[in-house]
Amino acid sequence: MSLVTVTAAAGGLLAVLIGAAFAVVLWSVNDMRGSMRAAQDAQAAISQARLVDNLVLDIETGQRGYLITGQEQFLGPWTAASGHFPAQVKQLIDMSTSAEQTRIAQQISRQGESFIHDYSIPVVDAARAGSPSATSLPTMIAGKQRVDAIRSLFDSYTATQQAAIAAAESTADANARHTVIAASIGIGLSVLLIAAYAGYVTRIVVSPVRRAAALATRLAAGDLTARMPRTGTREIGQLETAFNSLAGSLETSLEKQQTAQHRLRLLYDASTTIGTALDVEQTARELADAAVPRFADYATVDLDASVLQGAEPTYGGAPMRRVALSGSGAHETVPLDPVGALVEPLAPPSEPGRNGGVAVIHDLHGSGSWSMYGPSQAARLLDFGMHSLITAPLLAQGAPLGRVGFWRAQESTPFGKEDLADAEELAAKAALAIDNARRYSRERATALTLQRSLLPHRLPVQPAVETAYRYLPTGTEAGVGGDWLDVIPLSGTRVALVLGDVAGHGVHASASMGQLRSAVRTLADVDLPPDELLTHLDDLVIHLTEADEDEAGVGDLSATCLYAIYDPISRRCSLASAGHPLPYLRDPSGHTSAVFGHPGPPLGVGGLPFETTELEIASGSTLALFSDGLVHSRELDIGQGLEELRHALDQTPRDLDAACDVVMDHMLAGPPADDVALLLARTRALPEDRVVTWDIPADPEYVASARELTTRQLEAWQLEETSFITELVVSELVTNAIRYGAPPIQLRLIRDSMLICEVSDGSNTAPHLRRARVFDEGGRGLLLVAQLTQRWGARYGTAGKSIWCEQALPPAT
Repeated sequence: MSLVTVTAAAGGLLAVLIGAAFAVVLWSVNDMRGSMRAAQDAQAAISQARLVDNLVLDIETGQRGYLITGQEQFLGPWTAASGHFPAQVKQLIDMSTSAEQTRIAQQISRQGESFIHDYSIPVVDAARAGSPSATSLPTMIAGKQRVDAIRSLFDSYTATQQAAIAAAESTADANARHTVIAASIGIGLSVLLIAAYAGYVTRIVVSPVRRAAALATRLAAGDLTARMPRTGTREIGQLETAFNSLAGSLETSLEKQQTAQHRLRLLYDASTTIGTALDVEQTARELADAAVPRFADYATVDLDASVLQGAEPTYGGAPMRRVALSGSGAHETVPLDPVGALVEPLAPPSEPGRNGGVAVIHDLHGSGSWSMYGPSQAARLLDFGMHSLITAPLLAQGAPLGRVGFWRAQESTPFGKEDLADAEELAAKAALAIDNARRYSRERATALTLQRSLLPHRLPVQPAVETAYRYLPTGTEAGVGGDWLDVIPLSGTRVALVLGDVAGHGVHASASMGQLRSAVRTLADVDLPPDELLTHLDDLVIHLTEADEDEAGVGDLSATCLYAIYDPISRRCSLASAGHPLPYLRDPSGHTSAVFGHPGPPLGVGGLPFETTELEIASGSTLALFSDGLVHSRELDIGQGLEELRHALDQTPRDLDAACDVVMDHMLAGPPADDVALLLARTRALPEDRVVTWDIPADPEYVASARELTTRQLEAWQLEETSFITELVVSELVTNAIRYGAPPIQLRLIRDSMLICEVSDGSNTAPHLRRARVFDEGGRGLLLVAQLTQRWGARYGTAGKSIWCEQALPPAT
């Protein structure tokens, strides 16, 4: 018998028992009806009286609320109660059960109508009109008296009806006792039947439902293994079956969801770990490490050899270089080609409908498409436990960079078609990062090559200074910068020390650096003072910026430069800075101090002057020129960096190369964030017996004296072999100074690695080299000097100019 049939039978029996009980009760109920009807009529009259009373109260309350607040919302109940009062009081008169009640009801009707029409409505109208009498105390008292009179009538009416109700209830009580006895018998039997049915329902229905609720709570808490035991039959059995099916479906859905989350997490982690550095091999290792062990047991990455060199990938079937191998076990025991080995490109047939040649081999034992490994190695892989493989090409804009292989071994689940999308996504992310690293490596190599070609390969040996330097390109992904340094020989055994920095990184910065270095060397040949040289260099940077903006849209070229000139004869150094840190000076005793001056603005700003700082330097002192990359980084404040550099220079040894190493090791804990340049120059002084100076009167008669003085000095220096040429050069230069220049006139001879002759005068007229005609009386002097000496030139100062020339010393000296 089903649960529905049992429920229907129990319900029918309960209906019979209840019907019998009611049949017994009906005869007594019929007797009660008469007495109850009278009581009901009286009670209805009382209820109607209360309703009418409430209408009066609503009228009075609405009227009073409006009079007090003046808000229209109180007139809504007032209007409704005033409109309902006539009909409701008439119904009260009709429901009155005695003559006395009818009389009282009629009095209520008359006084209520009077209160509404004679008092309430006029007061409200007056209040609307703004009359103060509406809210006066007499008016309020009159209204209260009217309401109290009406309510006293309601009290009389209610008392009369209560008496009628008491009489009716006495009659009803007697009839009720008979009804209770009959109802008790029927209810008792019904309760017994209900209790029996409740026990049946509890055992058959409630207990299984409670068990299902408890298991549903476990399901909601995440325990998807909860199942209902098969203890019920019929409908309950069907419920248990449906519940277990639902739990199984939820468990399957959760497994699919967890699998999808695992795949999404794998791809997300791969996107954050692959391509962290612009290095091709590191990116390949990151791809292999990202796949193992979450996607595969082993992963191999093979790249085209040209990709490793930063070149464009080839499209042939040439062997590839293995650059990454990652696995869950020791690499030495895995029968896969090691890192660095040349491997043949492995490309099983790709899946239909997929682009890029992504392929899966579900069972390596039953497939021969990967036999290119060779029978022996294939057998070792199978013996090792390899059973499934996915290969995916590394494509960047359609160009093949290499291939990645994912392997599963031992107890791992074989790859399925659903894994192809993950493999393809991993390969695509890695290919993009590898191509970016390849392009960066190529650009960095180009910039480094350009920079090295533009920087000095070695510094020239100078009699004025002993030099050593270090240049370290940045180790960041921004690319090499535009730092440069130079040592330029000048006339009169002087030397120029240069260190500059072009803002930015890459090929453009290196090319700009080359332009500025060439410009500095050109301006240095003109023998300009430091401040004038930087002024001309600033103009050049402005012109280059304007040209870049017009032609390529690059613009914003900015650079800094420090230019210093050291004279070993006077032991004085003049320097000027264009936005560059001033150098440090280490005296012969080993004490290091900062050079104080007034740096000008960076090159390219324009409109502001540059100032020259003059120093007197003891022989054996060391000037340290450096770029800001040495003293400033994200971790190092420039003030702290300068103090650290001073401390490092205090500890440097005598040897300048070793000193450079000490400074670099002390200042740099790792790859620099910007290019670093350091130039150390130890000064020398030219002995006094190597320099001689004479004042020459501005009279042609003293040209012979100048030649004689020169001859004597050359004899003292044991340079008699150079006397003829030197006398001729001195004669021409002194003659030109007397004829075309202005006093005072000086002749200076300097013996160092070269024999230098200088003639100074107070005029700023520029000498010009020209070719004299056959019958010209002059114009051959400078041409003769240029032909007889190795180099010549003019140097201008604040009080005139100096014409100088250099001769090589005889080999014996």
